[in-house]
Amino acid sequence: MTGTRADFGKLRPLMDKIEGSEMLENYIFVTGMHTLAKYGPTFLEVQKQNYKNVFIYMNQTHTTDLDTILANTITGFGNFIKEIKPDMIVIHGDRVEALSGAIVGAFNNILVSHIEGGEISGTIDESIRHSVTKLSHIHFVSNVEAKNRLIQMGERKSSIFVIGSPDIDVMMSSNLPDITTVKTHYDIHFNDFGILIFHPVTTELHLLKNQVKNLVDAILQMKQNVIVVYPNNDTGSSIILNEYKRLQYKKNIRIFPSIRFEYFLTLLKNSQFIIGNSSVGIKESEIYGIPSINIGNRQNKRSANKNIINIDCYKKEIVNAINKIGEKKVRRSYTFGDGKSAEKFYEIINKNTIWKTSVQKQFVDHHNKK
Repeated sequence: MTGTRADFGKLRPLMDKIEGSEMLENYIFVTGMHTLAKYGPTFLEVQKQNYKNVFIYMNQTHTTDLDTILANTITGFGNFIKEIKPDMIVIHGDRVEALSGAIVGAFNNILVSHIEGGEISGTIDESIRHSVTKLSHIHFVSNVEAKNRLIQMGERKSSIFVIGSPDIDVMMSSNLPDITTVKTHYDIHFNDFGILIFHPVTTELHLLKNQVKNLVDAILQMKQNVIVVYPNNDTGSSIILNEYKRLQYKKNIRIFPSIRFEYFLTLLKNSQFIIGNSSVGIKESEIYGIPSINIGNRQNKRSANKNIINIDCYKKEIVNAINKIGEKKVRRSYTFGDGKSAEKFYEIINKNTIWKTSVQKQFVDHHNKK
């Protein structure tokens, strides 16, 4: 199941491995932001990969509340799995679509494999991620820290596998487009640039309007070249997009609803910095050694990487952080994987033992085990 442009980039290396297998068959349920024209109809990017079995399900409009999206997706995905009768459901991350997939799988006694469980952040996303963990039977995590958190949550050690973050496979690939190709495709005329991705924090909506105003004020004052990518479709995204109207028609700013995953990676690799509250500034930026300015609580405590500048969403702090970014020495780091996730994933699911995992779950009290 894929519900966003971001999780498709992470799941695609795994999908490609399964698609090329003679033993396994791949069915892809495409929903969520992929189907919304407002954010770029990214379901087209899934279709372009020419997978054999792709099903597109529209679970929302751009005004649908999250609880309704959850209900819609459970209904649609529930009908889908009853038709194809899968042996395993693979989901990623902390979005409402992942929670829907986990619920459907658990309620229908189908093995649920969760990619990137055990990570932390400072919003409702973390609650969703941990809820998905408790409904999942098999866990493919990014690092040992995430594995240890799942053990704390009472998961069986034998069901947790450290494979890294699958999108790093793509990041370290030699097949990414060159920067000239990307800039031509997206009509980007400047050379040096930063990247801005700022998502709503659903637990702080009362602060959002002022936060994004401060952010836009700072960007306008700095007059640096910036590539802006739309936020996700969580509640509050319209507040951000409305404020972004002030950035339109500025020669030093280009705004995009979405960018192809491989093209985005090339932009990130060639950027001066990334700013906002996206996980890209926590995870992907460290692979390329790109300075990151992390604003607010959305990625709170997700990484202890000293290359990240953590600030509050005040204009003065943002301006100061951007001014200092050139002074910061950034080293590449591989906290979240080594680029071999798909290979490790494929090796594990090709063992008979993984398919014998019990769908009957019970909390494992590791502290009381002798």
